[in-house]
Amino acid sequence: MKKIMTLGEFIIENQSSFAYSTGELSKLLNSIRLAAKMVNHEVNKAGLVDIIGGAGDVNVQGEDQQKLDVFANDKFIQAIKNRDIACGIVSEEVEDFISITGSDASNNGKYVVLMDPLDGSSNIDVNASVGTIFSIFRRITPVGTPVELKDFLQPGKDQVAAGYVIYGTSTMLVYSTGHGVNGFTLNPAIGSFYLSHPNIQIPKTGHIYSVNEGNYSHFPQGVKNYIKYCQKEEEERPYTSRYIGSLVSDFHRNMLKGGIYLYPNSTKNKEGKLRLLYEANPMAYIAEQAGGKAISSNQRILDIIPTELHQRIPFFCGSTEMVGKLETFL
Repeated sequence: MKKIMTLGEFIIENQSSFAYSTGELSKLLNSIRLAAKMVNHEVNKAGLVDIIGGAGDVNVQGEDQQKLDVFANDKFIQAIKNRDIACGIVSEEVEDFISITGSDASNNGKYVVLMDPLDGSSNIDVNASVGTIFSIFRRITPVGTPVELKDFLQPGKDQVAAGYVIYGTSTMLVYSTGHGVNGFTLNPAIGSFYLSHPNIQIPKTGHIYSVNEGNYSHFPQGVKNYIKYCQKEEEERPYTSRYIGSLVSDFHRNMLKGGIYLYPNSTKNKEGKLRLLYEANPMAYIAEQAGGKAISSNQRILDIIPTELHQRIPFFCGSTEMVGKLETFL
């Protein structure tokens, strides 16, 4: 019987394939693994302890913070800081970047981490899936100097790793370091992630489209026309509409089954709603590594040069043929 590989074993075995195989990126991924297990433990207690509901505060996005938002944010920041490998962090929950200074007052970390600690947190109250999204870059300022804004404002194509955790009927960590996409499922009995979905590939096409159709009247005309195309009884259509309201959950389903995710700009959100640095970029990176495609209104997501930490953009992602068809409408 073939031994099932753990996430830790997989990271060590594939360390030499990283662009910079010093072991530091491996340690950083392990810190994310640890924080994900802590958040998973807390998510699974929702309803039993006082962890669901609002925290009584508003984050930098103007969104009501959930108690689990605050918990997840704290745990991921703490786990990353404790490794002394990253020099800075950007979080959806914090307005400015966080500089990590070592005990010797120098900043020797080589990486920056950008994250959405708990995507779709409003789903917690109704026991629906939520997730964590992360993106990792090598810093561009010299090691030993304070981290700067430009270390975070890099195009997505320069990511050295990206991934997400989905807390659902089972908890999975899915990530890529530029050599394909692999998924690991948590065995809660022993607290280890095991390789369950090796070399994930997005089907070239699918029959699912994911969009918040409640905002239909506010969408650009091209997007409206594409949605009507998806609904038309013709050839292998109509497609099935599936929308959970958590980017991680909708993306994960479409990656495994084939489909397209749409979050366009609108008259309500003229620049779009999803954040480029810690939502669109890592998901686009995963999508491309799995053979899919991710675009904004008129360009590849990973080519966009960021201008601010919490920049929003339109986001379309999924099976290549479905995204390609959408482009003809845009």
